[in-house]
Amino acid sequence: MFLLSDTSDISACRSRVATIGFFDGVHRGHRYLIEQVREVAAVRGLASSVVTFPIHPRKVMKPDYRPDLLTTRDEKVALLAETGIDCCIMLDFTQEVARLSARQFMAILKERYRIAALVIGYDHRFGHNRSEGFDDYVHYGKELGMEVLLARVYSYMRGGRESGAEGTVSSSAIRRLLLAGNVSEAAEYLGYDFFLNGTVVSGYQVGRKIGFPTANLHLNDPDKLVPADGVYAVRVSIGGTEYGGMLSIGYRPTFNNGANRSIEVHIFDFDADIYQQPMRISFVRFMRPELKFDTVEALVARIRRDEKEIRAVLSC
Repeated sequence: MFLLSDTSDISACRSRVATIGFFDGVHRGHRYLIEQVREVAAVRGLASSVVTFPIHPRKVMKPDYRPDLLTTRDEKVALLAETGIDCCIMLDFTQEVARLSARQFMAILKERYRIAALVIGYDHRFGHNRSEGFDDYVHYGKELGMEVLLARVYSYMRGGRESGAEGTVSSSAIRRLLLAGNVSEAAEYLGYDFFLNGTVVSGYQVGRKIGFPTANLHLNDPDKLVPADGVYAVRVSIGGTEYGGMLSIGYRPTFNNGANRSIEVHIFDFDADIYQQPMRISFVRFMRPELKFDTVEALVARIRRDEKEIRAVLSC
């Protein structure tokens, strides 16, 4: 069983090597850390695992906080499974957990989840005041019978040069890139194209009237980050088949759409009724910002140009 939770019976499971974190996005830095966990587990003959949380810890402390997630809970679990880790421990982060000291939390990892070795990321801290560091964790580990190891620092080579060492590839940096529309560079840091999952819902039907029917996406999770407004080259997955498409995010200013932000995609070479069906949109490239046109004819002319340019991008 890959996914374990607080209610799972793991008393009979073998001891584990683990690392812990929220792992939003499961980006290249996360995967480098997880690979080290797998290496340690293989040497010691133990299972490899990741301890993570279903809800962003800050949202537990501040319910009105919006985390702008790179991945939803289910998306994160699926990406973690792809790393080859033996299991994912989903630990409910509650107010009570937040009040635990680092030693108390480590004791839970040892006793409840049979974690024999803990691999700590270079910047990771836990415990209610986060004032303790790696040396403290090593000390507590010795008291508890848990080996504590410091992970190697990750450095990412981009464009033939080192982009920097520790902290360069981070979830917060990727969020900033996406909120600026820079989906191409975000994909380099993630190791895959950023994507949105949701359900196709009814829209204003304007696209169909001007010759470019669109599918409107309703997100599965309202906390999922949506990239900057604009037009993008995307790939669209429906029913196991992938299509090219052009996506528009924004407020449709030519039609005075008001405050209703929409995510709508025109799928190339596709004509089927997909309302209420699940759809995934993967971002390939930002093409242009959202624009307001003086006439519908001017908008249509620009959409035709967008389609030509996006088809060329997707054929590369």
